Amino acid sequence: DPRLEGWPLMSSPFPTTFIIGTYIYFVTSLGPKLMENKKPFELRQIMAFYNFSVVILSLYMTYEFLMSGWATGYSFRCDIVDYSRSPTALRMVRTCWLYYFSKFIELLDTIFFVLRKKNNQVTFLHVFHHSIMPWTWWFGVKFAAGGLGTFHALLNCIVHVVMYTYYGICSLGPAYHKYLWWKKYMTTIQLVQFIMITGHIGQIYFMDDCPYQYPIFMFIIWLYGSMFLVLFLHFWYHAYTKGQRLPKMTRNGISKDQ
Repeated sequence: DPRLEGWPLMSSPFPTTFIIGTYIYFVTSLGPKLMENKKPFELRQIMAFYNFSVVILSLYMTYEFLMSGWATGYSFRCDIVDYSRSPTALRMVRTCWLYYFSKFIELLDTIFFVLRKKNNQVTFLHVFHHSIMPWTWWFGVKFAAGGLGTFHALLNCIVHVVMYTYYGICSLGPAYHKYLWWKKYMTTIQLVQFIMITGHIGQIYFMDDCPYQYPIFMFIIWLYGSMFLVLFLHFWYHAYTKGQRLPKMTRNGISKDQ
């Protein structure tokens, strides 16, 4: 997309790949080794600020996704990418880039785990999710910033408003945990998200002659939604059906995996 010429991190996928590779190395190897003989950091205030900041950012991105297409003309069926330089099309490009960049901010989730020596929460599901999102979204922004391929981003922003509100209240301390009566619904919200993503993108198999410019992205999103639906169902099975609950702060049915 020539409209992205000169935008940060958009010239090549290699900077994104390097950041993700460094992140994986730090949270799975270097970080735990550095913290092995150190006391865990007390990051309550920093984490409260971080979590509520992500809530505000997610609310803003939700509004921008709605105003740049999803509430202003998209059909929720075969919505193609608008490559023009109209104000609405450029607004969608900016929102897609911001969503992509937000995935780097969210890498702090895992870094906080490592610094607090909560290594049991650095699960495969957590690290894989945080790694795959910015990498795949680089290609999404570079080639198809808009259209039906952004529906899952809109949903994800909405879900993150709920999730990071929960995490923010958690980080305020035990005195505030009485306000988290809705924590048992967190995994359900995640499952509904992936069902909606899979269902929406699955329409490609029933639509005739949809001229979406990059059909490969539709398949990737469908695969992504289906894969995470299975992973979260697996989590649900072990956390609830088999009763293998996670540590105290994650017994709401979801660790800070998103």
